[in-house]
Amino acid sequence: MDAEGAWRAGQLRRVAVAALIGTAIEFYDFFIYGTAAALVFEVVFFPGLGAVGALLAAFSVYAVAFLARPLGAVVFGHFGDRVGRKATLVVSLLLMGLATAAVGLLPGFAAWGWWAPVVLVVLRVCQGIGLGGEWGGAALLIAENAPAARRGRYGGFLQLGPTIGFVLANGVFLALQLGLDERAFREWGWRVPFLASFALVAVGLFVRLRIEESPLFRAVERGESPEHPEHPEHPEHRERPPVLEVVREHWRPVLAGGGAITVGYALFYLTTTYALAYATSGLGVASTLVLAMLLVGAVGMAGTVWLSASRSDRWGRRRTLQWATGLAAGWALVLFPLLETVSRPLMFVALAGAMVVLGCMFGPVAAFLPELFPTRVRYTGAALTYNLGGVIGGAMTPLVATRLTEAYGTAQPVGFYLAGLGVLALGCLRLLPETTGAELGAVDAGRRRAPLLGADPAA
Repeated sequence: MDAEGAWRAGQLRRVAVAALIGTAIEFYDFFIYGTAAALVFEVVFFPGLGAVGALLAAFSVYAVAFLARPLGAVVFGHFGDRVGRKATLVVSLLLMGLATAAVGLLPGFAAWGWWAPVVLVVLRVCQGIGLGGEWGGAALLIAENAPAARRGRYGGFLQLGPTIGFVLANGVFLALQLGLDERAFREWGWRVPFLASFALVAVGLFVRLRIEESPLFRAVERGESPEHPEHPEHPEHRERPPVLEVVREHWRPVLAGGGAITVGYALFYLTTTYALAYATSGLGVASTLVLAMLLVGAVGMAGTVWLSASRSDRWGRRRTLQWATGLAAGWALVLFPLLETVSRPLMFVALAGAMVVLGCMFGPVAAFLPELFPTRVRYTGAALTYNLGGVIGGAMTPLVATRLTEAYGTAQPVGFYLAGLGVLALGCLRLLPETTGAELGAVDAGRRRAPLLGADPAA
């Protein structure tokens, strides 16, 4: 390997590690709200509403962040496509970390009255905006540095980040519940995971400030790529906001891509947030037991993330996602019937099986979505697509599940809702092209719209 090749390999490793660590921290920050909402926020911030009302209120604030994520995708995508991926990711990490730590300092309803949940909503919006800009930028840094033949494998590093963030979030809560009595946990123990964000953000900033900008973005920025608006081969010699170009010319892959990942979001948050709340408050199962099952399941999820991400380089992104989505739709029908047996082995099978299926779905996404868009709008396009799926699958699902369970007296109808999202996702995947092996820098600047229905994006 020559000196330039060695430098590129080292840069790719640094980018992969930076994406992994930064995304793990951001998702840790995001996930701890969901765990706290399921365990304690109904008492701390929404007392007097009744069990179901308080849970709905906590999950409503939980949903607010998902609604804010597309806004974060647009704002951070604009600067990521104009200023650069690296600087934008540093700002998103700071916004998320400071908002999370502020939740840990926020007085409860007993001290501030209704101002406490109002401020909680504001901080949750900040979390959503920060995470909305995080994933797309981190995915681009890897995709634009990795060789085409191994882009799925390196994208797997990024997709391990949410898994690690989930393990950290639930591990900290499990340790606190085992080490503290219930009164201490409700009074101050739940704040510890939020305050830990100060230290985690410092680590993330140290790692991210050491990486370099994507070579593809530098080429566009210098005007050396046909994708630069002022390049003589570009069809239009004028600058316009990336979101306008995405909405006008790439709306089809945004909608189809967002729909394709909806069921993954829904299954994840049903398994890790709603199932935790339902098992503890509805089925009378100890929260420590459910958290322990989810942590073991997360290990299986990490394994299938890596497997599906790596294999997507051979099998194809779309094909891998189609198989995983079919598995998710089928598992949705057995998840809650197994959970409601209150049998420890069957509950473990339900939760761990869902986590394993989720890993199969999440693995190829970090390579797949960036491959759908040209460099000049890739940050905005990939981030908007990813977070659009989050609005439908992540924001609404816990609320729908709570309502369905209340109406029917059982959570089993939630499985049919989830299976329906799986059918929708399969339909959306049929509209998307197979992108495996595409050279991201070889985009035809004259192509007006992103391809659908199996077209070769590099052709």
